[in-house]
Amino acid sequence: MALEFFGKDDTSKNQGSPAVFVDRGTNELVLQGWTEADTAVLKEISAFSRTADNESSVRLPARMKPMILKALEALDGDSPHQR
Repeated sequence: MALEFFGKDDTSKNQGSPAVFVDRGTNELVLQGWTEADTAVLKEISAFSRTADNESSVRLPARMKPMILKALEALDGDSPHQR
């Protein structure tokens, strides 16, 4: 599998996450973010959508919107990916 990197939050410490990738093989976004651990937030999420054993909830800052949109557009074929 070859992931296509679309960007990361440059304000993260230690060059870590969050980050946005596209998996062209599956035509899916791969998002790296902060694992949501707040039980109140997880309870609210589960009121709308049960979290399966192979799923988790992650957080991404709103400032990453441009790279998320660029990755979605690339999946739709609307715009070429430019690194």
